[in-house]
Amino acid sequence: MTEIAENEFEDTPPVAETQEGDLAPLDAVIAERDDWKDKALRMAAEVENVKRRAEREANDARAYAIQRFAQSLLGVADNLQRALQAAPQGSTDAGVAGLVTGLEMTEKSLLQAFEANGLTRVAPAAGERFDPNVHQAVSEQPSTEVPPGTVIQTFQPGYGLFGRTVRPAMVIVAAKAAAPTAAPGSTVDTQA
Repeated sequence: MTEIAENEFEDTPPVAETQEGDLAPLDAVIAERDDWKDKALRMAAEVENVKRRAEREANDARAYAIQRFAQSLLGVADNLQRALQAAPQGSTDAGVAGLVTGLEMTEKSLLQAFEANGLTRVAPAAGERFDPNVHQAVSEQPSTEVPPGTVIQTFQPGYGLFGRTVRPAMVIVAAKAAAPTAAPGSTVDTQA
């Protein structure tokens, strides 16, 4: 290794003592650089937000594109269910038995197609808690069989598509029990 002589750097001029005013142009350049850096970071964040928003909207469009079509098929599912309820069960006639079997298979196939495309049936059982997001109260009745605020009976099943209600289930809800009423005249003060 070669040693550096002390006098080797003597020909370079010494660094002058700097004054506060000499750094002003450098401070301006640094501030401008920081400003441009901040703008670049904000633009990158905005581009990322636009990208995420577009992706979310595209996913929603794909997920809910069949909503209108599904709503039009709900009437078909309801009519199939009504036909099965009205069909004579246990008939000895081969034609009637074949018709009932065909209706059952058609309803099963339709419900499978619904589920394969994200459309789920909402048919609350008696005693299930009333949820206004997925149930529509048709009426309210007092009941001793189920607690207040729960479903007594389902008139028409509802349907949901990927967590969004397409059609609420139409239900009867248990009312709160009325407070016992006093007999007429029992609240009259007779201590006169």
